[in-house]
Amino acid sequence: MQNLPKKVRSKKLSSRVDLTAMVSVSFLLIIFFMVVGELSKPKIMDFGNGDKSCGGPEPGCNNPDEKRILTILLDKNDKMITYRGLLYAPIQNPKEVHYGKDGIRKELININKKVHEYSAENGKPERGVMVIIKPSKKSNYGNLINILDEMHITGISSYAVVDYYTPEETKLLASN
Repeated sequence: MQNLPKKVRSKKLSSRVDLTAMVSVSFLLIIFFMVVGELSKPKIMDFGNGDKSCGGPEPGCNNPDEKRILTILLDKNDKMITYRGLLYAPIQNPKEVHYGKDGIRKELININKKVHEYSAENGKPERGVMVIIKPSKKSNYGNLINILDEMHITGISSYAVVDYYTPEETKLLASN
């Protein structure tokens, strides 16, 4: 018998594909798109002004209640002036207040208590004071942070930071 050359068989490669890396990448993509989708939602703040029971242009329908408004004017050298209501017809005349628990914090707690009592008499006990914070161009960033801290400490959630001063408010700051 002759020695015939043996047939060399080629090795069969595995037909399975390892998808471990693909699963990791797909989970990362899913998480990425979930986070981007959540962060791209618009965030809005309801200032709560106006009466929600009003449906149209009736007199006094969308006017804010000036008995609930407290305005805080911030100026240079930690100067702070507060008044309730509207400046041309204030419920509480403008006065200078200082930072701290015996200053603005005590003032905010007292006014918020009065406004809650006033709102309860009118059938809306959940309504508290609305604070308008107006930092001047001369006030520093620390003053704004301090007054926002006081809002948090006193539990007042209805406030707005406004950078517009009326001419009367400018005169008031210059005179004090």
